[in-house]
Amino acid sequence: MRFERVSNNQFTIFLTFDDLIERGFTKDDLWYDGSSVRKLFSDMMYEASSELGFDLEGALLVQVHLMQAQGMHVIVTQKFSDADFDTDFVEMKVTLDENKKMLFSFHEFENVIDVASYLSALTVEGGKLYYMDHAYYMLLNDDELNGVNREDIIAIMSEFAQPSILTTHRLHEYGKEIFSEGAVKKIIELFYSER
Repeated sequence: MRFERVSNNQFTIFLTFDDLIERGFTKDDLWYDGSSVRKLFSDMMYEASSELGFDLEGALLVQVHLMQAQGMHVIVTQKFSDADFDTDFVEMKVTLDENKKMLFSFHEFENVIDVASYLSALTVEGGKLYYMDHAYYMLLNDDELNGVNREDIIAIMSEFAQPSILTTHRLHEYGKEIFSEGAVKKIIELFYSER
């Protein structure tokens, strides 16, 4: 689990699916087991506040984004109001959203080429490719999978890359876009057409 302070009233938490499993949860539990989820979020808030020196009080807006292969990105915003809150009481409003995108980072471009050949064999031709901070990033949307099982795609990608904890907003803003669409198809055309 990783914590990052964004501002005076906001911080983020990133948990991998392995972190969730260590805490006794599955991805499905987040949708169906309300009381356990409240305890999970409560524990995470207090861990984050302790590590970041963030005083939890009043109302917290907790936005949870489940990412296909990466895990869970939690954005916590503290809302201050004119009302006097009991300092021992924290109110949380949690919204849960499942991201339909997969983002993987590659250390070597050769691995990007290799994964493209496997994806192309499964008729997956879409995706975007970026370069940022000495790594390549491939972003795939669910609608680009051509009916291929998402778990199969994650398994193939995981052999050559790691699920990325970057947000797509940060990647769009700071990354260098190599292919804005059809990344798999373009890589195959460039690197496999003469073989």
